[in-house]
Amino acid sequence: MGSSQSALNFGAGPAKLPREVLTEVQGELLSYRNTGMSLMEMSHRSKEYMQINQSAHDTIKQLLNVPDNYKTVFIQGGGIGAFAAVAMNFMGRTGTADYAITGTWSARAVKEAQKYGTVNLAFPKPDKPGNIPDPSTWTLNPEASYFYYCDNETVDGVEFPYIPETNGVPIIVDMSSNIMTKKIDVSKFGCIFGGAQKNIGPAGVVIAIIREDLLGTAMKICPSVFDFNEVLKQNSILNTPATFSVYVMEKVLQWIKKNGGVECMEKESLKKSSHLYEAIRDSKDFYSCPIDKNCRSRINIPFRVGGPQGDETLETKFLMEAEKRFMYQLKGHRSVGGIRASLYNATTYEDVVLLVKFMKEFQAQHCK
Repeated sequence: MGSSQSALNFGAGPAKLPREVLTEVQGELLSYRNTGMSLMEMSHRSKEYMQINQSAHDTIKQLLNVPDNYKTVFIQGGGIGAFAAVAMNFMGRTGTADYAITGTWSARAVKEAQKYGTVNLAFPKPDKPGNIPDPSTWTLNPEASYFYYCDNETVDGVEFPYIPETNGVPIIVDMSSNIMTKKIDVSKFGCIFGGAQKNIGPAGVVIAIIREDLLGTAMKICPSVFDFNEVLKQNSILNTPATFSVYVMEKVLQWIKKNGGVECMEKESLKKSSHLYEAIRDSKDFYSCPIDKNCRSRINIPFRVGGPQGDETLETKFLMEAEKRFMYQLKGHRSVGGIRASLYNATTYEDVVLLVKFMKEFQAQHCK
């Protein structure tokens, strides 16, 4: 593979970035806008970085049509840091919160939240993720400070097809792996958060969109860097932020805007995922997806090779053959096994077509 070629990266994150953005970053790496300095060397309070920071906030609001009574903040600490931040900022109102466990990351969020208050599970934790129980079976607490769920489980391939009804209890949602891949009604949520490293940038920054009436109620034990209201007061420059991550993120946000916005990202997402799911369906169980059809993710698609239970020998060979074609990071999460293709915004339809072509050829070779 020549230096000008791009690998077919189906990794779950940090994920593929738009080639156009990487080329632009490369051109500015040694001298940002002819300053003679890299952005990485500049003060986080320089006029150059302040402009980048403000543009990133403004573009998020524009792309997601964020209402005026919502505020955006950038924090560090990744998704796990955000799990704690959510609990410390919002749970203190009543001391309890409702959580829905649909996979790996919502389960991790519960572990963090239990340190700061009482967690009620909306439904029992499943032995094996792959479905979302009917809302009529849920048990919700009307006195909960908030209801929490993960909109798309990166590891498990489960995505909510709807916004849960909570009868006025604020909804907190983790959209780390599907933010900016579909239109959302921000007004339905108390807080939306997500790590940038899937669809909107490199690792190092978490964005949060918060309804302003929920701000200012953080627990006393909440560190300032996780107190959304304190971070907001400083326009997300409370301390030294991950400046390079925000810089690249701002460029990706502009790339989304230039390429038709969230509406076009959603159309492409459906086109990509449908093509891959059709290939799995048409394989006559040579490939199989363990997730219920009504909650299969558009973004992270796990599947087994060689039958519903998977054939580990075949799967190892599948991965080896894929890499020979410069298709990387298709191995399923260590806790799940099998294969997983992550179809984030920078992954093109043409990438998926090549993956499906390989899948069909591999099946033909090993299904005599």
